[in-house]
Amino acid sequence: MSFNPNQVKDSASHIRITDFQAYPMGQKAYVKIVTNMGVEGWGEINNMETKIACQLSVSLSEMIIGENPTRIEHHWQRLFRAHRNLRGGGLMVHCISAIDMALWDIAGKLWKVPVYRLLGGPCRKKVWCYPSPKAIKIGPGSPKPFAGTPMEITDLVNRVRKAREQVGPGGAVMFDAHSCLPPPILQQFAGQLQSDDLLFLEEPWLPGNIEMMRKIRQSVSVPLATGERDRTIWEVRQILEAQVVDVLQPDCGHGGGISQMKKISTLAEAHHVPLAPHCTMSNLGLAASLHVSASVPFFLIHEGYDNVLPTNIANRSWQMDVDGYFSLPEGVGLGIEVNESAVIEFSQNPSKQFTWPDNRLADGSIADY
Repeated sequence: MSFNPNQVKDSASHIRITDFQAYPMGQKAYVKIVTNMGVEGWGEINNMETKIACQLSVSLSEMIIGENPTRIEHHWQRLFRAHRNLRGGGLMVHCISAIDMALWDIAGKLWKVPVYRLLGGPCRKKVWCYPSPKAIKIGPGSPKPFAGTPMEITDLVNRVRKAREQVGPGGAVMFDAHSCLPPPILQQFAGQLQSDDLLFLEEPWLPGNIEMMRKIRQSVSVPLATGERDRTIWEVRQILEAQVVDVLQPDCGHGGGISQMKKISTLAEAHHVPLAPHCTMSNLGLAASLHVSASVPFFLIHEGYDNVLPTNIANRSWQMDVDGYFSLPEGVGLGIEVNESAVIEFSQNPSKQFTWPDNRLADGSIADY
């Protein structure tokens, strides 16, 4: 049967956004976009003061109500560039990320395909993930002082050794410094590691100081990774051009959603840097990140957790195999079935509210984390 382009109907031409809702979910938040064709999209706001984030996302929705939701790039640009003094801020970009996820969810549902099909199709059949029996990430346990004693350094090195014993020589160990190891103690610790002790050392610095990044890169033999707090292509461009990272860790919920994560992957590809996406979101945001990860050529490993929110809130459509690989999300859109009644119940629970972190050193002073 020959293809006749005249018989193809654009099912998106008359769809319009009619409503927008946001639900605080403790340290996360869900947004929902409603259309006049009965197609709904969901997205997740990650790691923000969620009551304020929900209010901001509702305010941002004023710019897309009445619009065609399939104009995803246009809407991203409108939201991001709408206010010169808010452009690029963490709260703003995290909210835009969730809206972007929801718009892609609608597009996939409208055209009855998984989102990764709209991103160019899958580059892989499955996605290597951690934590799994053969891939684990460990951390320092707590924020550390600027320089360490022999006992403190030995403790950090032993954490790596014990993790290696757990997964064996064929497994992967990652160490998340979480920006809470200042450069002197980081160099003391990492200087005792062999280049293959870790798959990568994550966030070995605070974002923004390129010269410090270069200094650590020159003195540490293990692969270095960062990127979860580098939002949008403009911030990621700086660290890629500085050639200070071996692995890039964009977060779909932090960096601008699916639209930006796909662009970031292209920038990383141009610098021959693979992605190891950071993700502490629930199944909803994790699905969005997995769709991008399925569609990009340069990829290493993906973070993903089961217990971020109760399992009845967002049912996922993928499984992990015995080797630690996620299957690709199934179904249309993001492939996530959101239980709206469970979302509303959780969001109204007074014991499930956002709380501010309080990280301190042994002397009571404030620590980075």
